[in-house]
Amino acid sequence: MITSLAGGRVLAEKHGATPPRVVALHGWGRDGGDFSTILSGLDAVSIHLPGFGPAPAPETVWGTEDYAELVAEAIAAFAPVAVVGHSFGGRVAVRLAAARPELVAGLVLTGVPLVKLHAPATPPLGYRIARWANRRGLLSDARMDALRDQRGSADYRAAQGVLRGIMVRAVNETYDDDLAALAGSTLPMRFVWGEHDTAAPTDAGRVAAERAGAPFRVVPGTGHLLEGDLELAVREELLGLLDERNRTA
Repeated sequence: MITSLAGGRVLAEKHGATPPRVVALHGWGRDGGDFSTILSGLDAVSIHLPGFGPAPAPETVWGTEDYAELVAEAIAAFAPVAVVGHSFGGRVAVRLAAARPELVAGLVLTGVPLVKLHAPATPPLGYRIARWANRRGLLSDARMDALRDQRGSADYRAAQGVLRGIMVRAVNETYDDDLAALAGSTLPMRFVWGEHDTAAPTDAGRVAAERAGAPFRVVPGTGHLLEGDLELAVREELLGLLDERNRTA
């Protein structure tokens, strides 16, 4: 069932009763429906981030800090809550927990690109020349977009309009300060990763967990998407975190 938050500015899938104890944030190109199994039987909401599912895209290019501000507005009335973040939604969750710790009672992350272990490869000379020419009006924007499509990921090629700009901005963000803030907090955290995750490599996830001071769990035989054993493991870690919170409340 879809519900609205923040005076109708945010749409979410509602699970159980209100107020919710858990808020879930989905990955890029996904929507709030991804968490139906993970949140089954819990009082929770799974937010449709702007630009995905039934939620209209922002009018301008947002960064994850803008998404985090909107989520903060949406949950302020019933926070603090446990937050589950997958992939892009995990980026938003980390921004939220670092900037507004009073709203977050716990954090479960899976498949979140937070750390780059290797510098990005230098684009080929021909592509760099094309960028130079485009900036000076010597190569059309349409031709430059076509060249970007050739080099871009499937998600990049699928993104249209403002969402393409949002994706580029998110990919180029860094989270070192946010991870340091989490490491200096007492926030309960769980990092759960698919063994064969290529969108957010497991080695990088382990480093991010170490920097945040969080336990790191690898789920054998799973990848990036919330399905199968990874989905069950995320639910298990979430239930464990909620139980831990209840015991210490």
